[in-house]
Amino acid sequence: MVLLVGCSGAGNTGPSSSGRAEVASVPVAARSAVAVDGPWRAWTRSLSPREASCGSTAHQIVCATTPDGFVGRSRATGEVTWTIPATANGGANGGLVVAATDERAVTSGGRVLRAANLRTGKAAWTHRLPAGRAYAGVGAASGVVYALDARDGTDVALGAFRASDGAALWHRSVDADPYEGIAALGDRVYTTDGAGTKVTARDARTGRTVATTPAGTECPHLVSGGRYLVCTGSRFSASDTFPPLRRLDPVTLQPRRTAEDTGLKPERGLISSDGVLMLFEDSAEDPGAGSWNAYDLNRARRLWSYDTTTTEAGLVRGRFVTLTPDYDASRGRVISIDLRVGPTGTGAAAPRLSPSYPQLTSGEHPELLVPGGDSRHVVVRARTHRVLRSIPLP
Repeated sequence: MVLLVGCSGAGNTGPSSSGRAEVASVPVAARSAVAVDGPWRAWTRSLSPREASCGSTAHQIVCATTPDGFVGRSRATGEVTWTIPATANGGANGGLVVAATDERAVTSGGRVLRAANLRTGKAAWTHRLPAGRAYAGVGAASGVVYALDARDGTDVALGAFRASDGAALWHRSVDADPYEGIAALGDRVYTTDGAGTKVTARDARTGRTVATTPAGTECPHLVSGGRYLVCTGSRFSASDTFPPLRRLDPVTLQPRRTAEDTGLKPERGLISSDGVLMLFEDSAEDPGAGSWNAYDLNRARRLWSYDTTTTEAGLVRGRFVTLTPDYDASRGRVISIDLRVGPTGTGAAAPRLSPSYPQLTSGEHPELLVPGGDSRHVVVRARTHRVLRSIPLP
């Protein structure tokens, strides 16, 4: 792969249909052009203090810098290949969404929503909210970027923007919990209400409501992936009981037959393209050590369980990838598990372990990134000592 970047300027877009979000063009200067050749390799690189969160594609690493800048890194060496400076010196970063098929990375910092062009390493577009409002959640699917914004957690609105140039498609007031995120599948975007009792589906291009869940459907949090949509309890819940796992029809939002869950607190979920839900569940009374449970959404049954101490995980090449538990002799390693067979598999389906690395210990609070494609590597971000490490996928 060769990536060439040069000088940069943010694009202009028109105002949203509601007039609530103003759009600004913010000139920035990108890092000088750097040519990058070669496939994914093993490497270790230090991160700057401003690199707040990172994501990956099959071609590169991209990190968001506080409050709303970007850094691109080589898959071959981990070295910085391009930068898009932040528009301000202070403020927190709101996280990073990488839309690989659209060649965009999107981040937010307070009132500002920005996108980077991953092919050129230049700023793609910028949106700025009126004073008093801030972005609370960002998602992306099928060429559209979605962003929830609110005023002190209330007066919530959802906006949609074309990923390529940031053109505002719509911006609507919604009854949604801004902290439970956004689910998007194909030409629909989904939100849950603040009470966790209703899911609303909207058309991606117009924002028009096209379906809601029937009365009595508990759904504090949504997990999406492939063509699947699943309701779980919320990781922010202070309760010790949780709504049951429930698969929804993504078109009608009618509940479908779903496997019985463990009854424990759901913390994070991932769904494979062929319908395996990986759900990390642990005790609400004694959180810390829990289990990744595999559920077959098509056959409505639980497949297997793996006990560990982290919600960090990914799906790649028919395998589930996570970190080994802190309390086990195998700690400090990456483990890959056959998605349908589980940790008791043998032969080609047997679990595989990486060597032990210091960046994988619990004291480093490691984050796991799975580039996907044919990279055959995973990337670990150690948060204590700010190190990024690429290792072969076990």
